[in-house]
Amino acid sequence: MSLSLEIKHYKDCSLDEFHDIISLRIEIFSVEQEVFYNDLDGYDKDSYHLIGRDLSGKIIATARILKPGAKYDKAAFGRVVIDKPSRGNGYGHEMVKFMNNFITEKFPKAGCKISAMLYLKSFYETHGYVKTSGVYPDCGIDHIDMEANLS
Repeated sequence: MSLSLEIKHYKDCSLDEFHDIISLRIEIFSVEQEVFYNDLDGYDKDSYHLIGRDLSGKIIATARILKPGAKYDKAAFGRVVIDKPSRGNGYGHEMVKFMNNFITEKFPKAGCKISAMLYLKSFYETHGYVKTSGVYPDCGIDHIDMEANLS
């Protein structure tokens, strides 16, 4: 299976694309992980959205990229999801590399800060992220802050 990646600002996403992004996020976070939170938290409208499509054009992966200053002093990404049947193909690594390159080009020298699920610490370390906080709960799941310079 192949993954086609692109990044669009919210204002450039079609209604169908944004619908499918939110539908996928709800499927993974609310249904699969049974986490109840306000997914539409006000950041989406001024964010960039990574869209990952399979060969048929279906959105099977997504993430949200925040500008420096939106949430942290650095750029940030989150809401990273891959649909269940597509996991285990290295798509997560492709997505992080793609987002890191985008952040480096769009926001030179800004760096990136993420709130990562604790179990993904070593995954993000392979992409240059380092732990910058203690463990804290977010929606009942252990998280840590991680940062990368990306320059």
